[in-house]
Amino acid sequence: MKYIGVMQGRLVPPEADRIQCFPRQRWADEFRLGANSGVDSIEWIYDVWGSDANPISSDAGIQEVRELSKQHEVAVLSVCADYFMDRPLIRTDSEEQRSRVRLLLWLMSRCEQLGINRIVLPFVDQSAIRSQAEMNEVIAILKEVLPSALSRGLEIHLETSLAPHEFASLLGRLPVSNLRVNYDTGNSASLGYDFREEFSAYGDRIGSVHIKDRLLGGGSVSLGQGNADIPGVLSALQQRGYCGDLILQVARGESGREVEWVQRNRDIVLSHIRRMPTERVGGAAQ
Repeated sequence: MKYIGVMQGRLVPPEADRIQCFPRQRWADEFRLGANSGVDSIEWIYDVWGSDANPISSDAGIQEVRELSKQHEVAVLSVCADYFMDRPLIRTDSEEQRSRVRLLLWLMSRCEQLGINRIVLPFVDQSAIRSQAEMNEVIAILKEVLPSALSRGLEIHLETSLAPHEFASLLGRLPVSNLRVNYDTGNSASLGYDFREEFSAYGDRIGSVHIKDRLLGGGSVSLGQGNADIPGVLSALQQRGYCGDLILQVARGESGREVEWVQRNRDIVLSHIRRMPTERVGGAAQ
């Protein structure tokens, strides 16, 4: 594994009682706090809540992000496009769908300017793919936007709630190098999926990983308190030669002690990695 990173907003107290959102007030502070917590990167969030305040929307904002990233040595390599959780690319009329696709293409252009190499595109919860017709819609949209992503040096990583064989079927219809899987340990545990079956179905397409723990059929809990087999997943990733990021998206701890909580969870993940039976487990564990 290359990096252990953290989802944006997890290094500062939640805003407006939101578990996850772009931190409108304190986004700049997270670079310093990220360095203090020992993480290597921040996965940026672009959502409806923060869209009018997100610095990646302007050239000056992008420059500020670049400077803070360089100053604190905390990378920004990915964007989680939560905007499309609130305003899904499916289950809308054709005019609105076109507007949302245009926004995705615009977001790609901003990512290219910032030097980001992947967009995590969520199809879970209210944006979940629920039928074959919706899967066909998603495939048509991806066929349209993937060439633009490739020309900009971007990968699109799909985060879905699809069962392993269904997800593999979707991927099989889009055999392109820049369409990958974002594997979420907690979501899979909550859905009752077996990571061995998932990896067998599409393990070679996994490009990024969100680390969290959830109860079967329930919400997020502290690492080790739910149904996610974090050590098993990490071992399976290592065996497959995975060299991407591990992004901490763990359940929130006590408000005001976010840096300490991120450090604790980073150390838990590192402890699992260091116990792997291998001589070298990647840069994150050194």
